[in-house]
Amino acid sequence: MHPRFTILAVAVLLILPIWARADEQLAKRIDARVQAKAKGKAISPRADDAEFLRRVYLDFAGRIPSATETRGFLADKTSDKRARLIDRLLASPEYAVRMRELFNVMLMERLGEHPDWLNFLQTSFEKNTPWDQMAREMLGGSPSGGVFFLSKRLENYGQNPVDYPALTRDVGRLFLGKDLRCAQCHDHLTVKDYHQSDFQGLYAFVRNVALKPGKTPAVLEKPTTMKVEFASVFTGEKGLTGPRLPGRKEIDIPTFKKGEEFSQKPNPKTKTPGVLKFSTLKTLAQQVAAADNDAFNRNIVNRLWFVVMGRGLVHPLDLQHSANPPSHPEVLDLLAKEFVARKYDIKAMLRTLALTETYQRSSKLPTGEKQIAASEFRTALEKRLEPEQLLRAMLEATGEKNVKGGTPFATARPIFLKAFAYGPREPEEEFAPTLKGALFVLNDQSVLSWLTVKPGNLLERVGKMTDDRKVVDELYLSILSRSPNAEETEQATRFLTERKARRAPALRNLAWALLASTEFCVNH
Repeated sequence: MHPRFTILAVAVLLILPIWARADEQLAKRIDARVQAKAKGKAISPRADDAEFLRRVYLDFAGRIPSATETRGFLADKTSDKRARLIDRLLASPEYAVRMRELFNVMLMERLGEHPDWLNFLQTSFEKNTPWDQMAREMLGGSPSGGVFFLSKRLENYGQNPVDYPALTRDVGRLFLGKDLRCAQCHDHLTVKDYHQSDFQGLYAFVRNVALKPGKTPAVLEKPTTMKVEFASVFTGEKGLTGPRLPGRKEIDIPTFKKGEEFSQKPNPKTKTPGVLKFSTLKTLAQQVAAADNDAFNRNIVNRLWFVVMGRGLVHPLDLQHSANPPSHPEVLDLLAKEFVARKYDIKAMLRTLALTETYQRSSKLPTGEKQIAASEFRTALEKRLEPEQLLRAMLEATGEKNVKGGTPFATARPIFLKAFAYGPREPEEEFAPTLKGALFVLNDQSVLSWLTVKPGNLLERVGKMTDDRKVVDELYLSILSRSPNAEETEQATRFLTERKARRAPALRNLAWALLASTEFCVNH
């Protein structure tokens, strides 16, 4: 090996433990602040290995572990196996796919998809692109897949105009954690921090942007030469503002002589857009993703906390204001500060959060407690499975993913979205079981077909077993990622014994019951 590469390899080996120790130290600081807030109240014990295993697979791989993976982890007696599993999942190809699906739902809220957009997300997470850079690509109007965030929202249908107020609101909600919807025509009636000038200042960044025709997501921008005039519908008080983010200074609009607005003029023959000397979109991108923009920093770490803990430190996620303070302000401040210091590294932040005892708590309430407020984080919260997670979990549990010619994920996804996805612009934040979803699991022919005997699937595997206790253990490990307790084993084996004459349907019904259980349908 060349000496230069030897030195580099040694340097990497020396640096990696430093990063790991930094994450562990930050995790301890987070736990200390959460515990201090509990003020001596009982806290749930550490989750057992099976509960932790299922949780971390769903969060970072988007699926449950296989029975083989579960047995291997439960049999591992090393003290650092949880940290090693976290690292392995974050380094796996499944992580980027999981993040693509997660951020697609978070940022687009089922408004639509495009291959370029999905590729932008997945590639960004494969490369571990810093969040501030991703945000600038989404908001700056550059010709990349990230611009789909803007271009989709600039579409109009029939005679309906482009919904610029909705675009304004989404930028505020999803990047700044501020829902300014009710401040468009007047100061917010219930949130004193949200003013009409905040909405109009944000609107001033996007009002001159339009969708560029074509199959590839792209936008056009007209020169901005004037401020936005507005008036309160209640008081009639008039206002005037240039582009401005809430809580930040107004941007001066430069003046140019007619025809000098472009550093590179548009070319109608080649349909090449011009390059503006003053681009409100590029200014928006730089202003939003500035390192000193507390709203931007606090919004993303609050959302990452929600992803792994099941609830934001500020909740709802898009209502950060003085009357809705964070449950643990010291934790939010710490996370925002450290996230900036670590160059907006999402993977590092997720690793840190997963290492905390707060994340690794059991969802079983501590002794003597009948109910704990979700905002206290003294116990692990049940988290809703997104349709994509639920589908991947079912394909894993039933073994359909191992069947030659089995149902591909892409084929089943539209069906699962129809049954379990929320409507457009409805944040998928709460676990809210629906009759539609229950009926789907009960009756959908695709799901039921996964519970028939096929080469390589779960039903074939247990059908070859003669020991009912081993059958029950295999079903529980494959579907619920844990071994059954004594009572569950007794009930399930009795169920199979009483149906010896019709063993195949009995196995199918037992597997279906576990698959349709609440325990399977949530991340707990």
